[in-house]
Amino acid sequence: MKNPKKPKPDLMVIGWTEYLDLPELGLRQIKAKIDTGARTSALHATNIEPFDRDGKEWVRFQVQPDSNAAEVWVETPIYDRREIKNTSGIAEERIVIRTDLKLIDRSWPISVSLTDRSNMRFEMIVGRTALKHHNIAVHTRRATLTRKNG
Repeated sequence: MKNPKKPKPDLMVIGWTEYLDLPELGLRQIKAKIDTGARTSALHATNIEPFDRDGKEWVRFQVQPDSNAAEVWVETPIYDRREIKNTSGIAEERIVIRTDLKLIDRSWPISVSLTDRSNMRFEMIVGRTALKHHNIAVHTRRATLTRKNG
């Protein structure tokens, strides 16, 4: 007997930039670039400090959700450490965390590397691995298609 396949969610068309939430980290309305050329998602973080909590590796870091907001401290378990190529193509070791990404009414876990993106236009990039298996299409000429008006 075959395992019944889980039904695919309806196709969600998103823009090349979107506002999204990382609710487990307490971060809302982060303006992110949807970057299908990048494998891994990345979040702008400063003062990245690994530490030990009850024998497990954790990390604390500061995030500024947008240019008008104050920086906030976030603490979360470390999921992995990986060599990830930066925008210049140079590999660097980064801390990777797992957290839920929320876009409109959908939410799913993703891996996010922490890096200083202060010289970049967007606080976050969402890579193709985060979109895989979620029936999402990216409209390359439109931005913020999921944002509710008003």
